[in-house]
Amino acid sequence: MKILRPKYKLTKRSYYVFITLILLMMLAYFDYKFTFIAMPALWLTIILVFADFMLLLLGGKAVNTKRHLNKLFSNGDHNPVTIEISNNYNFKIKAQIIDELPPELQIRDFSLQLRLNEFDVKTLEYTVRPVKRGEYNFGNIVTLVTSPLGLIYRVFISKVAQTVKVYPSFVKLPELALKSFADINSINGFRPIRSMGYNMEFEQIKEYVPGDEIRHINWKATARKNKLMVNEFQEEKAQHVYCVIDMGRTMEMPFEGMSLLDYAVNASLALSQVILKNNDKAGLITFNKELHTIVKADNRQNHLNTIMENLYLLKTDFHESFPEAIYPAIRRNLTGRSLLLFFVNYESVYALKRQLPFFTALGRRHLLVLVNFVNTEVKNTAISESKDIEGIYRKTIAGEFLREKEVFLQNLMHYGIYYVMETPDNIGVHTINKYLEIKARGLL
Repeated sequence: MKILRPKYKLTKRSYYVFITLILLMMLAYFDYKFTFIAMPALWLTIILVFADFMLLLLGGKAVNTKRHLNKLFSNGDHNPVTIEISNNYNFKIKAQIIDELPPELQIRDFSLQLRLNEFDVKTLEYTVRPVKRGEYNFGNIVTLVTSPLGLIYRVFISKVAQTVKVYPSFVKLPELALKSFADINSINGFRPIRSMGYNMEFEQIKEYVPGDEIRHINWKATARKNKLMVNEFQEEKAQHVYCVIDMGRTMEMPFEGMSLLDYAVNASLALSQVILKNNDKAGLITFNKELHTIVKADNRQNHLNTIMENLYLLKTDFHESFPEAIYPAIRRNLTGRSLLLFFVNYESVYALKRQLPFFTALGRRHLLVLVNFVNTEVKNTAISESKDIEGIYRKTIAGEFLREKEVFLQNLMHYGIYYVMETPDNIGVHTINKYLEIKARGLL
């Protein structure tokens, strides 16, 4: 940290004193008696200003200000910023701290005020809520210090410029991860069932008992033991689950300062952690007009960091997206049956119907879940009170629009395609619940 050469400026109190002196001088111009008040007041003011200047100049070394940031910020969450200020003067001071925040935060009038005793050290904390991923640059810290006289500011500029990266929301990951520790066999009373396309992995060799599969007899072990031995298998636990994120222009729709793409990114990161906690393999696919990223499903120790790094770089190019463009890549890279959760934003039933052939074709080889966002403006219009004829029309049309979309999504069940339809702020929890439900029912 480097402190630049301090500057001095007059406080508001000084301007009020000068205005009072001017009024006294004006009165003295008309009435000589006021001169006996105005002149002593003028000299007293000059003496006090000079004394205040000398106090701030010679009364101590400086006021030190430092900023402490986390290495990473969580997008959409409140991240703490700590300011540490120390008073090296031998008298009480009043300080106003102006922190130069990143322009992305759109905060232009931020300041903190406090009082410090002589040789005192205090720590202040505030929070910032970024709504976009990327690098955020914090500038210098400007500290305005006044003595007990309060006539002059001494301005300290601390060169503490810092850069922090804003990653997908990871603050709430521990809270969401708790949901994965529940017994998935008892969620909503579902009973695990064996599904088509299931995978089996070897567990052990055991002695044959009536009812075992004859085709699983291990003839080499039988020859060694001189009795029938069979291979015992169990259903593969490490199932492949992919978050597939649409990066098209419709995902740039805003909600509470964040885009739908950012909500999809946050939900994908939370879901990936839950997937790994359940001993499954998590993967990532992103697309717009073409395939953008594919991270193969895995459950290595640092795989969540790999997914986070890829999510950090995602941004839309405002083009129309084409899900069918990723079909060849999915056929080539996903050899086994996988669970694919598509984070999309179809505003109309027509747009959904247009992509139905692609989803049905993909659903023959994999299990699909369409995660679609609810348009909150349309939803609020549908549930709002109507005060006139125009309001009734708006409410009716909005309600019909939501019902038509809901019915169409429900009809996707006939094609073996599941769906989640929720507002952006709740999309993460409901997507995790859908994954756990599918696990509990043994559908994958």
